[in-house]
Amino acid sequence: MRRFLLPALVIVLVLVFAIRVSAQGPDDDVQVVRVYFDNLAQLNELAALLDVWEVDRSQGFFVAMVGPRQRDMLVSRSLRFEKDETLTQQMNAPHLMLPGQTSGIPGYPCYRTVEETYDTLAALATDHPDLATWSDVGDSWEKTIPGGEDGYDINALVITNRNIPGPKPKFFMIAAIHAREYTTAELASRFAEKLINDYGIDPDVTWLVDNYEFHLIPQANPDGRKLAEAGKSWRKNTDNDDGCPNSNYWGTDLNRNSSFKWNEGGSSDFACDETYHGPSAASEPEVQAIENYARSIFPDQRGADDFDAAPDDAQGVFVTLHSYSQLVLFPWEWTDTQDAPNKAGLQTLGRKFGYFNQYEVCSDCLYNASGVTDDFTYGELGVASYTFELGTEFFQDCSYFENTIIPKNMPALMYALKAARRPYQNPSGPDVFDLSLSTATSDGSSPVTITATVDDSRYHSGGHGDEPVQNIQSARYTIDAPSWQGAVVHALTAADGSFDASSENVTGTIDSSGLSNGRHLIFVEAQDADDNWGVPTAIFLEINAPCTTAQSPTSMTETIVNQVDMRLAWAHGGATAYYEVWRSTHPYFQPGDSSAELRKTLQVADGVFEYVDSGVVGDPSSQYFYVLRSANACGEFATTQPRSGEFDFPLMPGG
Repeated sequence: MRRFLLPALVIVLVLVFAIRVSAQGPDDDVQVVRVYFDNLAQLNELAALLDVWEVDRSQGFFVAMVGPRQRDMLVSRSLRFEKDETLTQQMNAPHLMLPGQTSGIPGYPCYRTVEETYDTLAALATDHPDLATWSDVGDSWEKTIPGGEDGYDINALVITNRNIPGPKPKFFMIAAIHAREYTTAELASRFAEKLINDYGIDPDVTWLVDNYEFHLIPQANPDGRKLAEAGKSWRKNTDNDDGCPNSNYWGTDLNRNSSFKWNEGGSSDFACDETYHGPSAASEPEVQAIENYARSIFPDQRGADDFDAAPDDAQGVFVTLHSYSQLVLFPWEWTDTQDAPNKAGLQTLGRKFGYFNQYEVCSDCLYNASGVTDDFTYGELGVASYTFELGTEFFQDCSYFENTIIPKNMPALMYALKAARRPYQNPSGPDVFDLSLSTATSDGSSPVTITATVDDSRYHSGGHGDEPVQNIQSARYTIDAPSWQGAVVHALTAADGSFDASSENVTGTIDSSGLSNGRHLIFVEAQDADDNWGVPTAIFLEINAPCTTAQSPTSMTETIVNQVDMRLAWAHGGATAYYEVWRSTHPYFQPGDSSAELRKTLQVADGVFEYVDSGVVGDPSSQYFYVLRSANACGEFATTQPRSGEFDFPLMPGG
């Protein structure tokens, strides 16, 4: 909804005569105009009163939609403004179904209606119950009014592999909080569909859905959206009881109604204004639904003082999709005189988004706006929070949406999900791309070569500063789990022999003979010279080895470590692809019994033949029994020793 080009200040002459001429015309009711401003303070003041579409500081003007009352105000202040004929005609053009169009917003078949969006995402959950849920988390304003319009539920989609327990890092996204911004709900829906449709096909999508959670409120303002679908340039919700006498201007700006820093500048007290902030903080049911939902999935990670920073290892990413202007914005928006305490981390992740979508990235490059959603999620909860301003117009044509907005922003959203575990840390580290294997399918007879490019310089701010760049220091891979889940790490080397540049090709080998048959995920991460690890990138490796007979483990030893931990170690039995460590409180149990728990699966390719069970020694109320068993690549367990080759041993209290 806003645009910024270059940080400059232009002094504009006041041309009162031109103002009065341009404000006349019997057919001019609502117009799109250019308004010229003298300084930042004047811009902030006017942006609180007008429906500002875009800002060009280099030329000293902004574009806004104004009616007779706003034009009279501009005249009374002796401000220069001029009608934009093209934008006015586009705004007033009727939205008609195209020949042959049977679905979507009239004239824009690429954008689903509220009902179509809800039907599609509900079907995702119905068709993929292990990966998605669709639930009612609140109501629109119309639905809360007895005897009024039917209104809508505010629904949330959650995507994660529900068979893998959490807690998991979370990426929360909302769309269409400003009703007329067509691109937002559709991009959000396309991203959700990608996560479901590419699960099991795309390795990055697969591990992210397994290990993270994606939360989406796709239609944050469905009442207003229905008016916008009919072609109205409608921004607010449809709340009509706050004192505005003109039905064309009813509603509260939901992106000025959030409870954090509500009514502290950059919004209007007058109910007919497009930036009306509502009668009280979070007065609108749509905002209540968003805020309550955010509080339900994110812990409070930031102190109450404006200068309290979230910890460096805080989790969670929030993105609210808007249009237009090709911007990535981050807190604070309520003030331009004070930086957010996590500005450095917010800026770095924002510049990573900018690398993918090539948008400008900034926090204080527009005008003040209080009560906005991303200030709430960051200010109250410490979540790394952003506004994406998509594209170049509210009613974006489908060709530009399909060919530019989607390909630019899908990778940025994928990175947002990847960064959700450490949003203030990982974006400072290198990216991994062009990941490949010498063979995608191996019979286990020879090592598999892995190669990738790692780069510490993939940032873009669009003219708002440069991100520090370091040389690559190291790279590594893990098998079947990311490094932070305790997977064994294997070093990769620089292809040219030394890590001495900000971008490096890396290589290594995987012992495919020590992997079970089936598909494995290989995770690759890189570290820069400042010790920053980036987010991982994954690739599939399929093993299809012959079913040789597995051998049982030998030379079992038990050692007490740190007085409370039990270390179990054994000698590798050969012809084995993996080991399983099972535990039970019952002697002579069988793996898979109701009392049995699979504690660890260890791939032989990792070269680790030990397991440490923490905190189990010295508890007189517990007595554990263990089974260690070995399997070949086909998952067939050793049969050369009693009890199917499983090695059974007890652990008594106190060791």
